[in-house]
Amino acid sequence: MLMRTDPFHELDRLTQLFNGVQRPAAMPMDAWREDGSVWVKFDLPGVDPDSVDLSVEEDMLTVQAERKPEVKEGADVVISERPTGTFTRQLFLGENLDTEHIEAVYDAGVLSLRIPVAEQAKPRKIEIGTGGSKELQS
Repeated sequence: MLMRTDPFHELDRLTQLFNGVQRPAAMPMDAWREDGSVWVKFDLPGVDPDSVDLSVEEDMLTVQAERKPEVKEGADVVISERPTGTFTRQLFLGENLDTEHIEAVYDAGVLSLRIPVAEQAKPRKIEIGTGGSKELQS
């Protein structure tokens, strides 16, 4: 239903693990299915809402955001751990999600998405006929 499509993510994570470097993801996310929708939340603290771009092409959702550096040029930086620049995440949504009706809200540094499950993919009851009242057509 929802797949992460970053083929280098695991390689990058393993490289960091072996090198003893643990760098936090620039755009961490959670995703779950509830109430006939898939919910996705991205942490984007310090990102200007106007710099967030959300697009869907076929079944690929792309989130792009930019966090600009707050340190003025020429300042003496003591510690710099907060990543800056442009960040992108892509998710393969699958054909059972309704990409025409995605809702997005950005509040308090969190981008929240609600992606409805397509009607044809929702569970439904099937009526069962009894006895000889109905015959199946082959």
